[in-house]
Amino acid sequence: MIIRPYTEADRPFLRTLFLAARRHSWTWLDDSDWRLEDFDHATLGERILVAELEGHRVGFAAVLEQDNFLHSLFVDPEWQGSGAGSALLQAVQRSFTSTGALKCLAENLQAQSFYKKHGWRTVAQGESEQGEYLLMHFVL
Repeated sequence: MIIRPYTEADRPFLRTLFLAARRHSWTWLDDSDWRLEDFDHATLGERILVAELEGHRVGFAAVLEQDNFLHSLFVDPEWQGSGAGSALLQAVQRSFTSTGALKCLAENLQAQSFYKKHGWRTVAQGESEQGEYLLMHFVL
């Protein structure tokens, strides 16, 4: 598993991965307005890490560094369970300078379990346009 910084050459594939992973994981939401360009808007101004396995891009994480905030972590549905998500998360956690934070959709039980397994704890709840979310923290 290789975790490396994003390059512009990654954009076309990560756009596709972002769309496919959301459709796979967020089945309770209406995806009729989702587009490939959503990746561009969702990651604007963020540091992006890319996971590669066996020569394939298999996932990415996007972080708002100044806030120690993990904004996005997605793994290609065909590669889930490969360790890519864990490797990305560990790389992000190592970059935190203080308590890390993320928002996980309450309906996304698989993601909640994943983050809790890696030491994240729910500290609050809120509402977003995708529905209820859990605010989670990771303490160094």
